[in-house]
Amino acid sequence: MESQARRLRVKQVFGSEAGEKVEVKGWVATKNAIGGLVFAIIRDGTGYIQVSAKGGVTPPDSMDAIKSATKESAVSVEGLVRVDGRAPGGKEISVRSFKVLSRAETWPITKTAAKSASFLYDIRHLSIRSRKVAATMKIRNEVVGATFDYFRENGFTLISAPSFVQAAVEGGSTLFGVDYFGKKVFLSQSAQFYEEAALAALEKVWIYQPAFRAEKSRTPKHLTEFWMIEAEQAFADQSDNMSLQEGLLSSITRRVIQNRSDELKLLGRVIAEPVLPFERVPYDEVRDFADKQGLPFEWGEDVPTEVERLISLSRERPFFVTDYPLAARSFYHMTYPDRPKVTKSADLIAPEGYGELATGGQRIASYEVLMERIKSQDLPTEAFGWYLDLRKYGMPDHAGFGMGVERVTRWLAGLKHIRGASLFPRTTTRVSP
Repeated sequence: MESQARRLRVKQVFGSEAGEKVEVKGWVATKNAIGGLVFAIIRDGTGYIQVSAKGGVTPPDSMDAIKSATKESAVSVEGLVRVDGRAPGGKEISVRSFKVLSRAETWPITKTAAKSASFLYDIRHLSIRSRKVAATMKIRNEVVGATFDYFRENGFTLISAPSFVQAAVEGGSTLFGVDYFGKKVFLSQSAQFYEEAALAALEKVWIYQPAFRAEKSRTPKHLTEFWMIEAEQAFADQSDNMSLQEGLLSSITRRVIQNRSDELKLLGRVIAEPVLPFERVPYDEVRDFADKQGLPFEWGEDVPTEVERLISLSRERPFFVTDYPLAARSFYHMTYPDRPKVTKSADLIAPEGYGELATGGQRIASYEVLMERIKSQDLPTEAFGWYLDLRKYGMPDHAGFGMGVERVTRWLAGLKHIRGASLFPRTTTRVSP
């Protein structure tokens, strides 16, 4: 009695014994005919494997099926595992049965069409089938998985926060307005305020959810919808906050190096584990650096994009830019007692020109100080009623940060543009597919 084929994913086939009968299901990546032989590369979510069909060995109906199979058709293959040094990965499947489960029409992504980034994003629902996109998404998946593990191991509780909000965490000019049953609300830029509210119940909290920012920035590091990793911890200062961030990024990087070496190799990416602690570069030193580059900017301004890029290029490992002026930061940032115009805040910067990954700082814990800050910046106190209320009921010193998942993925994968770190990116010019 003939043995039954063992159903495997492609990656599992490479760990099976020669002569074992297996079945794989996937899609036709490429196909070639040489004389009486037909070779096809079949892919699934775990990898690619060569299958070979030969007249006289493969049944006629299966030979006809593999010959007629079009690129990207969904197929089922049964056959014997065969060791062959010429095959990618050193093994192939000698076909005994080949079935087309869903035939694909003529594939629209030709070699010429593939040179147009705009075209590839127009048909992103199809172009995501490429090796490089799949590799990037697996790296992103590792980023997220490592983050969950890191916070769990460090005693943080995962919470969720509303996407419809009335008060802005960042600048109001970058909010997307939404009609909410006749009331004007906004899509959330950050869950920070809600995390702060949760501190007195849970002490250390974090979120993983989308954020929306109506920034009209057309740079390689901006999306209008993206995923945020945010964390807040009570009884913590800015030093604790930076330690938490460098620990998280180091953990993420190690996991990607360990578990996604094949994907990094495919993308031509070599990264080193970060060395702790990260370098701290004060804002004033960044201004000195900018002056030497012929790109001076006024004290109190945010670091210009080009200056950030150049100082990032000057480093080989992640680092912090610290002590931003209050004028360049949001109203809730705590300042130094002896430097009332300088905040206890920092940006976490990736090297090699990739730039900002995260922004964080110590928050004002005092009701009186926060109220004074809101008034001094002519902000509407009624919009921050419950946020102010938190300071009346036992709010200790606390600090937190927000880190962009796509920005971390972009750096680790070595992508030119951040849109490549999102499966279906949203930018100022793209909302489809």
